[in-house]
Amino acid sequence: MGNTVSCCVSPNGSPKLPRQVERLEDYQINTDLSDDTGPYLQHISDREVPDDLAIESNPSDHARASTIFLSKSQTDVRDRRKSNHINHVSPGLLSKKYSSCSTIFIDDSTVSQPNLKSTIKCVTLAIYYHIKNRDSNRSLDIFDEKMHPLSREQVPDDYSRTDPEHKLIYRFVRTLFSAAQLTAECAIVTLVYLERLLTYAELDICPCNWKRIVLGAILLASKVWDDQAVWNVDYCQILKDITVEDMNEMERHFLELLQFNINVPASVYAKYYFDLRSLADDNNLSFPLEPLSNERAQKLEAISRLCEDKYKDLSRVAMRRSFSADNLVGIRRSNAVLS
Repeated sequence: MGNTVSCCVSPNGSPKLPRQVERLEDYQINTDLSDDTGPYLQHISDREVPDDLAIESNPSDHARASTIFLSKSQTDVRDRRKSNHINHVSPGLLSKKYSSCSTIFIDDSTVSQPNLKSTIKCVTLAIYYHIKNRDSNRSLDIFDEKMHPLSREQVPDDYSRTDPEHKLIYRFVRTLFSAAQLTAECAIVTLVYLERLLTYAELDICPCNWKRIVLGAILLASKVWDDQAVWNVDYCQILKDITVEDMNEMERHFLELLQFNINVPASVYAKYYFDLRSLADDNNLSFPLEPLSNERAQKLEAISRLCEDKYKDLSRVAMRRSFSADNLVGIRRSNAVLS
C-alpha cells in the first residue's frame, strides 16, 4: 500500500545478537524490537503516513498542525483588511448579534451537531480558497473533468483557466448533500479527506478537477461516517450522466492515493470544525443566532445536570476501585471475628 515504514528487520539490526560498540547506532535505530515477541508491528495509522511528510504539512492526521484552507484564506483576509484601512472603508452596520444582560444569543451549531447549511457554506468557502490560492496545477487524469465529464454538456475550452465562484461550489455541494440526505459532520470529514488527498498525492485542486475531487471526497466520507451509506448507483441517479463504473474507478483511485488511511481522529475533527468557524468569522459568514428562550434554557440545564451526575457516578466508581494513602484514614474497618 505504499508504506515507507517497514516492519521487516535485517538480522544485523536485531538486539538478540551480541552488541558491539560499533553497532550501538544500529541498535538505537531499531528500538521498536522486543526481546521476547520479535518485531513490534506498528498500528496502521502510524505506518500509512509517509516519513517525508512533516507535521506542519499533514494537518488531516495531526491535531497540532494548522489546516491548509485557513492558512490559504489568511492572505485574502489580510489584503481585504489592508485595503479597507487604506481606503477608509467603513465596516458598515454590525450584523453580528451580541449578548446583553437581558438577552443571550446562542447558535444551534456545536462540534457534535453542526448546523448543516452554515457548515456547507464554510466547507465550500474553504474549497474556494484552495482553488484560488493554489500553488500550481498538479492533477491526475482520473480527476480531469475533460477526460471524465460529469454531464453530457460540452466542457468549455477555457475550463482549466477560469476559477469557479464560491456560489458555484456551494450549489454543487448543496445539491449532493440535499439529494443524498447527508449530515453536516459528513461535510467536515469531506474537507479532511480532501486535504489529505492533496497532501498525500501532492496534488492541487484547480478548475479542471475540483468537481471530481469533491465528489470523491463526499462519496468516501458518506460511506465512512453515515451508518446508512449512499451507494455509488445512488449518486448516478443524482448525476444522471455519470456511470457506475466511473464512480467505482474514481473511488478506487481516491482510496489508493489516501493509502487507505480513512481514519479521522476526534481531535482532528474538532480542529477542522473550529477552524471552519474561524473562517466564517473572517469572511462575515455568521452562524444563525437565536435568543435563548426559557424552554431551551431548561433543556440545557437538564443536560448539564445529567452530565454532572454521570461524572459524579464515575468518580464514585473510581474511588471504590482504589484508594490512595491519603484516603486510608477515613476508611471504616470492621472488627474481625476470630473462631
